[in-house]
Amino acid sequence: MVESEFGVNRMRTWIRHALLPLAVRTPATEVRGQRNAVFSREQARQRALYPRIEKIEVSMQGPGLDGTLLIMNRGMSTPLSCARHLTEHHLINSALALVDGEPWSLHQPLTHSCSLTLLTFKDSDPTLVNQAYWRSCAALLGQVLETAFKDDFTVELLNTPEVPVTSGAFCCDVVLDPQLDSWTPSEESLRSLTRGAQQLIHQDLAWEPLEVVPSVALEIFSHSRCKQEEVEQKAAQSPKGTVMLHRCGDHVLLSAGPLVARTGLCSQYEVTAIHSLGQGLWGLRRRAQGLSLPLQLQAHHTVWRKLRQRAEKMVRTANYLFITSHSHPRTVTLKLKH
Repeated sequence: MVESEFGVNRMRTWIRHALLPLAVRTPATEVRGQRNAVFSREQARQRALYPRIEKIEVSMQGPGLDGTLLIMNRGMSTPLSCARHLTEHHLINSALALVDGEPWSLHQPLTHSCSLTLLTFKDSDPTLVNQAYWRSCAALLGQVLETAFKDDFTVELLNTPEVPVTSGAFCCDVVLDPQLDSWTPSEESLRSLTRGAQQLIHQDLAWEPLEVVPSVALEIFSHSRCKQEEVEQKAAQSPKGTVMLHRCGDHVLLSAGPLVARTGLCSQYEVTAIHSLGQGLWGLRRRAQGLSLPLQLQAHHTVWRKLRQRAEKMVRTANYLFITSHSHPRTVTLKLKH
């Protein structure tokens, strides 16, 4: 009964938010500030759970590392901390980790003695790293979209589809302000978004992971019309009933899995298309798409051009009905920070 009432009350909140005039909605900068404050508060709380230094044993695995044992600090040391005790190659090229066989962010603290494998894009089987990279590129695209438009336009990031690298493009679903329903993105708009992503890549920002209980995630996304629903869905699917958050700069996001260590691991990166998916529960859905290759794997410009042409085609998933919008086009100037 309580669960039902809670869901009804939250739906009423979503409806009230949707009906608010744009002028009285919470400014995007204030929303980002609130999300950051809650994220930092919870991060500090979790770190305080280990007031005393307790040692753990980390058994390194991988080429040239088998038999290497590191003594690290419980709840404080991360896989990246371990990489610093090895070689510059491990520190620079590691993108993801396996902790007791489980995919693990390089920035996520180790809480018990474990085995650790550092993964790179050039491993014999880079499947897990590629998946995390594609997920990270989609997260970067969402971060750019959230701040690309003028302050009087709202941007609602939806659940990011998990698509394989073989789909040819990563993607991010979004609902823009109703005033933009007739907007058709131009090539210059896509180039502006690409420049925004390249700025974040140049800053080499860390993707900070934070595993939280649903109540914390609900507080972080209290201004979102659909993120709270996504929080409940992810918590229900998690064996521990928790959800994974990441923070990049001042952007906090939900993630379906671990991300690579930092934005600087991305190299060639381009926003290739924004497709209309038709009307949904939250408004006109759009699917932004992009293409990227990591720093360790570069492509000649002729190969890149062919990959880009493929990445322009809509990435289709089984969950959505695609409806074409026939509204008249509108010109919109993107506001990107340079």
